[in-house]
Amino acid sequence: MSSEQLKDKGNLAFRNGSYAEAEDFYTQAIQKYSRNPLIFTNRANARLKLQQWDGAVNDCLKSLEITTTAAGGHNHKAYYFLAQAQLALHHPHEALSSALTAYEQVRDPKPNAKIGPRDLEVFSAFVLKCKKAKFAVRDRERLRRQGDLRAELEGLLEERRQREVGAVAGLLERGEIGQVEASERTQEAHETFTRQTADLVTVFASADPTTVGTHHQPREVSDHLVDMITFEPMHDPVITKNGHSYERATLYEHLKRSPTDPLTRDPLTIDELRSNFGLKAACDEFWESGASEWIGDW
Repeated sequence: MSSEQLKDKGNLAFRNGSYAEAEDFYTQAIQKYSRNPLIFTNRANARLKLQQWDGAVNDCLKSLEITTTAAGGHNHKAYYFLAQAQLALHHPHEALSSALTAYEQVRDPKPNAKIGPRDLEVFSAFVLKCKKAKFAVRDRERLRRQGDLRAELEGLLEERRQREVGAVAGLLERGEIGQVEASERTQEAHETFTRQTADLVTVFASADPTTVGTHHQPREVSDHLVDMITFEPMHDPVITKNGHSYERATLYEHLKRSPTDPLTRDPLTIDELRSNFGLKAACDEFWESGASEWIGDW
């Protein structure tokens, strides 16, 4: 059986949710022919499903190595999968760099690039996720340096989440649990962390309400305040006919180059934009809260 036939079998197994079988077929395909970057990318995706993060990273890097010599390095899926694996391994700085590269390659694709209709929207959302993860780590370190007890407790909760997710990945790799159970356990670990950190916020705010607004408070940027072109908080948002909001100046500059909605690629002109007054009020409140003092860290 040829490498291409084995790849096709892997694709079929992947579509059927048989990720371990898909990984095996991709491995056999690579053994037959190891210069096809797509097979490494496909195996990386299967390994992501199997929570084999290090293996996924290695496959993405190999795919990019091959692509760099063959097509100028444009391989948005490899960068996107690499970012997912790096974030799962708790390397948000590296994940953000990879996610931004994937986003930029989809935003400005090569002529023959295969770009899905929702790729730009999905990739931009993941860039924001990585950026928030990077900022959260930096902010916890800031609070910890200030001797903040809450940051210490959040750090312990994060360590426990990492241990639990790692343990699930180990059980899955050894075949002691299936993919569905592994996904459920992983999701439960993430949800428990989110719930417990939210409880910490409530407890500390109740114990000492005078800390509200001080430098000991965590700094957060809500998703809806972020311009999805620059990934920076907005000042003067406008809304498109598709319901997406962007910073006015940023979108105007984009429309000069390409008269399309940045996320949907639908035709768009400046005349079709409207001020988003509701979001503008939220942006004003954000900036008036003192965000300008720390937003440089974002």
